[in-house]
Amino acid sequence: MIGLFRYNSLSLSFENIVMTIRTRIAPSPTGFPHVGTAYIALFNMCFAKKHGGEFILRIEDTDQLRSTPESEKMILDSLRWLGLNWSEGPDVGGPHAPYRQSERMHIYKQYALDLIEKGHAFYCFATAEELDQMREEQQARGETQKYDGRGLKLTQEEVQRRLAAGEPHVIRMKVPEEGVCKINDLLRGEVEIPWAQVDMQVLLKTDGLPTYHLANVVDDHLMEITHVLRGEEWLPSAPKHQLLYQYFGWEMPTLCHMPLLRNPDKSKLSKRKNPTSINYYRDIGVLPEALLNYLGRMGWSMPDEREVFTLNDMVEHFDVKRVSLGGPIFDVEKLNWLNGQWIKSLTPGQLLDRLLSWKSDRNTLEDIAAAIQPRIHLLSEAVNWAGFYFNHMPQISKEQFESKKLTEEQVRQSLQFAIWRLESQFTWNNDTVSQILMDLANQMNIKLRDFMPTFFIAIAGSTSSTPVMQSMVTLGPDLTFARLRHALEIVGAPSKKEAKVWEKLNESLKLPKNDAIEQA
Repeated sequence: MIGLFRYNSLSLSFENIVMTIRTRIAPSPTGFPHVGTAYIALFNMCFAKKHGGEFILRIEDTDQLRSTPESEKMILDSLRWLGLNWSEGPDVGGPHAPYRQSERMHIYKQYALDLIEKGHAFYCFATAEELDQMREEQQARGETQKYDGRGLKLTQEEVQRRLAAGEPHVIRMKVPEEGVCKINDLLRGEVEIPWAQVDMQVLLKTDGLPTYHLANVVDDHLMEITHVLRGEEWLPSAPKHQLLYQYFGWEMPTLCHMPLLRNPDKSKLSKRKNPTSINYYRDIGVLPEALLNYLGRMGWSMPDEREVFTLNDMVEHFDVKRVSLGGPIFDVEKLNWLNGQWIKSLTPGQLLDRLLSWKSDRNTLEDIAAAIQPRIHLLSEAVNWAGFYFNHMPQISKEQFESKKLTEEQVRQSLQFAIWRLESQFTWNNDTVSQILMDLANQMNIKLRDFMPTFFIAIAGSTSSTPVMQSMVTLGPDLTFARLRHALEIVGAPSKKEAKVWEKLNESLKLPKNDAIEQA
């Protein structure tokens, strides 16, 4: 859709800005800490600090089904590890607390009702089935699939009657059907987006919870955010947000849509082509300064074009107009080279300190010691048995996965199904990991002794290893996922078409036998 937008030049200056600059990062705690979150946080922080402002952190956990405390903790810990610090947030408090949207739910409903009272929003009673039928009919006619405004055709009397009857409903915002919305963007100048492309967004869901769009606008206003630097994937939502600010009579923050991080093939950065978790890079031994340095080079450069620079250097010389709109390529090999430059700049004593702190968690080391203890007779043998815990990736070949008991497709599916199931698990311990793998083996009708060698090779590089389920727990989810994906690439990852079939098969395996047969 971005290709349909038209950009015009716009000269922007900060010379006359007198307000306190306030930027924010607002991650959703629904997964592992993504390098893209750190990238956006870094640029928000540098922008604020360059102008003597404040950088805050807010947790956007309106998705109650997927948000978890474990994910929130991982995000906060990983950003702290990188050296990104905020002056206000859920862990440090501040004058605009609370900083979790789940603790601000009482605020949003009143703002949605205010919009209805002012005539800028309306009740919609359409069921999910009715909306599905609407989209199917639009698709059959070759039209853009969007809400058709049926709720606006109800009389006030009918609306009140249905509300009194307790019928399920949502609150949607009104959106013009004709004309063009003009958005001012720090990087792109004036952006024009036809209103015909903008849907009548749900603001309050049937359960009374706000959508991202309402909560985001209300919180940014109440927290006095002056500038919003976010990924360009949010550009299509900018008209909705601008319209909400106009409806409320509030001043809209200045928008700046950053280019998305890309894989080497120019596709959007994804965990299926590149490890995307911050913790993965920490666990393989990337220095936090190096990763932050690398993220700073994503679409931006120092005035003197030097490649190695500190966070303080970046803040001192930061100018958002130096950001390039071309999608920056996240190249792991380039990151490794840059990390090597940082390592070479250390003294031997400093490097020793970094090595010791990298694997200094006593609980993890005790887990490794317990795993190898029954298998060694000399302390020197610990290197052979424990080495894979410290390696980046085991050296494996497709031949190692050949099995007398399993077909090649069973090997491939067992790896893919395990990845999908483990990715949804945030309680990472021996019981949960073991249960997932044992359930999968049972559902695939494979004996556990025939099922597990695939995972020994993927994780440790050999079937002669410490107990693999406990090894996965000790390594942690990020390295485990990276090794399983690497193994899947070795044996043959599914094509897009094949993956869709496998997703249905994986879900059917979880069902009771009769239900699974009926679904098939």
